[in-house]
Amino acid sequence: MEIYKINGIDDAVKGNSYVGRGIVIGKSADGKNACVAYFIMGRSANSRNRVFTIKDGAVFTEPFDASKVEDPSLIIYAALREYENKLIVTNGDQTDTIYDGLKAGKCFSSALKTRCFEPDAPNLTPRISGMVTFNDNDFAYKMSILKSIDAEGSDCARYTFDYPSKAGLGHFIHTYVCDGNPIPTFQGEPERVAIPNCIDEFTNKLWDALDDNNKISLYVRFVNLEDGKYQERLINKNK
Repeated sequence: MEIYKINGIDDAVKGNSYVGRGIVIGKSADGKNACVAYFIMGRSANSRNRVFTIKDGAVFTEPFDASKVEDPSLIIYAALREYENKLIVTNGDQTDTIYDGLKAGKCFSSALKTRCFEPDAPNLTPRISGMVTFNDNDFAYKMSILKSIDAEGSDCARYTFDYPSKAGLGHFIHTYVCDGNPIPTFQGEPERVAIPNCIDEFTNKLWDALDDNNKISLYVRFVNLEDGKYQERLINKNK
């Protein structure tokens, strides 16, 4: 086993029918851009009835067909928001928890201590989160997963990972290992993945590798570290 092996993002997901929701953060190979990506997958009709929308620089999940929404509590939320020199991305309404915590003077980890995994037994879906902090034409980033400590959901285990930026390197965290019943939750450290220079190359590789039946939406942002301007790509299966 190669401890420091870096896989392509397509290799990290292809052939796996259900990795759930996923976050990727890293730096392009030329060192010029920060990369942030978030995707969602779904098995139920309620989960699949979604699209990503962009409003004032933030990314939201919304119903594709509002008349078919069964339970909006865990599927409709702000997935990506900016606060000062920070970019927050998560798989649930803890985006707002982190945002509000920062405004109140808390740090990323402290804000997330008020939250735990999702109340969707028997799966007990983990909450995954990431935050990029920009400074001096560079950045560092944190990733977090809040997951059940046992099959009964008796308590929450909290893991935070803190990374400097490294050209060509990204980290990928997702909610599930693979499909199942119940679905096995993500294990171990975020996976090392390659970040190319081209946003379209990265976006297409990731979207094309996700399972056709279960993928729903993908958002990718490349932020230029010199001037702060960004490119973004959004793909919705529901059109």
